[in-house]
Amino acid sequence: MILFPNAKINVGLFVTRRRPDGFHDLETVFYPVDLCDVLEIVPLDGRPNVCEFESSGLALDCLPGENLVEKAYALLAKDYELPGVHVHLHKVIPNGAGLGGGSADAAFMLMGLNELFALGLEMEMMERYAAMLGSDCAFFVRNRPVFAYGKGELMENIDFSLNTYKIALVKPQKSVSTAAAYRGITPREAAINLRQLECLPVQEWEGRVKNDFEESVIPLVPEIEKIKQKLREMGAVYVSMTGSGSAVFGLFERKVESLAEAFPEYFTWMEE
Repeated sequence: MILFPNAKINVGLFVTRRRPDGFHDLETVFYPVDLCDVLEIVPLDGRPNVCEFESSGLALDCLPGENLVEKAYALLAKDYELPGVHVHLHKVIPNGAGLGGGSADAAFMLMGLNELFALGLEMEMMERYAAMLGSDCAFFVRNRPVFAYGKGELMENIDFSLNTYKIALVKPQKSVSTAAAYRGITPREAAINLRQLECLPVQEWEGRVKNDFEESVIPLVPEIEKIKQKLREMGAVYVSMTGSGSAVFGLFERKVESLAEAFPEYFTWMEE
């Protein structure tokens, strides 16, 4: 079985409260994009509850045995007698970018195991398992535009589309950990109701549809502001950091062929 875990962007991200458990409440819109990793799952005959894992492409930012794909297998193996599998992950989505690559890999692993071994898990149960692995993992089970709140694991489907725009992604070389991003955050009430984002024209988003993490992350990665400005100069109608990482997305009315040339030292991707 070969699967293609996709990335996401955050359209707006407000950190609204520090919770008693040490986590934070947030409000955001998760939106799927077509930048994908490649995940291959092959059953191993006669070897139950074994997950052999290898990776290629971009380097993983975790210790051996600690990646979310293996954790997803182990999570289901607690409740089901799973056949052994050999897993190959080809990593394309950069780490520490705010694009949800690791979370997507974990969610697709859960969904792949569910289908491959006919476990019969419905979407709601899959989302519950995914939420145990990470706050935004459950989104990738649903994988459609949602308004997310709580820690990011609570979701409401919304009528929202960016189909009339081309999404561009630029990530500087430096990554940002979630912990580092949160250290400088100041919780505050959401500036707007992102549930109604469809009612606000994209041309009016600047200064209103904000990512609160920009205040804490841009001082750590000053290149982000330069990327935002350059994307504007190239014609983007809206630019923002996505998630708590260092990647920036821009919305264009047409595809920009010169994106990679404009940022030769950075990771770039643009929607076809």
